[in-house]
Amino acid sequence: MAKVKTEKRKPFTLAYIEHMGPYDKVPWDEYLERLYGFAKANKAMPGFYPMAFYMNCPDDTLPKNLLTHVGIPVKGKAKESDDVRLRKIPAMTVATISHKGPGSDFPKTYGQLNGWIEEHGYQWAGPAIEVYSKKPEKVKGKVILFAKVMAPVRKR
Repeated sequence: MAKVKTEKRKPFTLAYIEHMGPYDKVPWDEYLERLYGFAKANKAMPGFYPMAFYMNCPDDTLPKNLLTHVGIPVKGKAKESDDVRLRKIPAMTVATISHKGPGSDFPKTYGQLNGWIEEHGYQWAGPAIEVYSKKPEKVKGKVILFAKVMAPVRKR
């Protein structure tokens, strides 16, 4: 069982592409290639780890209406393009848990995170964030994902 903890996150600029549709249908390879190309074209320094902001709760939203911001942190004076937007992400406190497993295990990870948030007197204060620390691996036919799942929180 993974351990949940809180941490302070520093502000940063996110270069991102909006994706509308099911969370498990995000074309990661295509978006990341475009994002890193955007950073290079703008002479902006990209962050090491790609991330996603999941803007809706899949329990309350039809899959076709789910909004994801797939992004990378950038430093420098980049300018938005037709498909890559920029957004300032403020400093925040997050509850965080590590996920290592197939995508089908994310509900368990989020369940554990939600339970901890409730038990420790916090509430969600923004969309779910996943930071991907490694490329997915295929193990015995299953794709294994490595993510740090973060919930922006504030005390109730």
